[in-house]
Amino acid sequence: MKDNQKKATLLFFLFSIVSIYLGNSQGCVAIRHFSSCVGNNLESNLLSAGDLQIGVNYRYFKSFRHFRGTGEEPDRVTNNTEVINHAHAWDFFVTYGISDRFYASLTLPTVINTRSSLYEHGREERNITFSRGLADVRVGIGYWLFDLEKFHNGNLAIGLGVKLPTGNYNASDIFYNVGPEGGPQVRPVDQSIQPGDGGFGITMDFQFYQEVATDLFFYGGGFYLMNPRETNETRTFRETLSPILENEAIMAVPDQYSLRMGLSRTISNGLFGSLGARFDCVTVKDLIGGNEGFRRPGNVLSIDPGISYVTNNFILNLNVPFAVRRERPQSITDKQTEALTGNPRNGDAAFADYVINMGISYRFPNKKVHIDPMLQDEFKN
Repeated sequence: MKDNQKKATLLFFLFSIVSIYLGNSQGCVAIRHFSSCVGNNLESNLLSAGDLQIGVNYRYFKSFRHFRGTGEEPDRVTNNTEVINHAHAWDFFVTYGISDRFYASLTLPTVINTRSSLYEHGREERNITFSRGLADVRVGIGYWLFDLEKFHNGNLAIGLGVKLPTGNYNASDIFYNVGPEGGPQVRPVDQSIQPGDGGFGITMDFQFYQEVATDLFFYGGGFYLMNPRETNETRTFRETLSPILENEAIMAVPDQYSLRMGLSRTISNGLFGSLGARFDCVTVKDLIGGNEGFRRPGNVLSIDPGISYVTNNFILNLNVPFAVRRERPQSITDKQTEALTGNPRNGDAAFADYVINMGISYRFPNKKVHIDPMLQDEFKN
């Protein structure tokens, strides 16, 4: 029985590079930093009772390619008018095995973001705004539906959690050429680089694996974040750019979700590789609550290759999703403005080409090796 559990755990290491959102979300000013509430890796959630796993996940991306709908606007880069975001995020997490099938996780995320633009600084010169600090903390629980001792080759877990509004959602910096008499003015930074969103969120997630051949597994999973709060009362100052943007003067608190699936295979002893696809999205409308306020809905389809190394209880992984399709659909405020003016309206968003995701974790097993008292006496002698 113990051997079977160890076998299941070892096999599950095949998926260590397939973080549910180790990459959190694909790089996009629409899609903010977020990861699953109940552990970032599949194997982090496959714990025996009393096991403890700690680790940190790091993500980086540079978003700069502008899209309206699915069409890119390459002239933004050519004319040096693109918005450039550099986003760094560290998720410190701990996962605890309540039982062999029941687990709980706590994630403490931190971020450092910069945003370079012309339009936010009077369109006269390019300047940079900055934010950093604790983001929104996530706490959750999960449960494997099938007995891990009997179902070694496949299983399904479901999870439920909360996202706490611990991150600053009114982080501010200096904006130039926009204040009184064209001087500088302190304003909230753009929604895309705010550490928090101001909402108390509810998260639902799932994850599964299934062996399809020797050393080859099919994996998948996803999460949905519901943010019932409609707006967070943080001013965007977008109405100062144009009178038609009055309905975008306050930041919204949007829902978002992510899905992924693929194949993972053993390369050599302790080394594993995977290739999959992922879809990340900030929704146009929320499942619960209203849809007023400014948001940049967006979605990204990515090819997600990865590699991981496992030795004893130590896990190191890397995956780099590459965007193959990016879309910035019409938001509710876009549709309102279009109806009011009679002119087509579709805001833009900047996306990244790829995201760098790295993770490192260590498992502290609860089960100890007990030495027979008679052997202990022998050593004493």
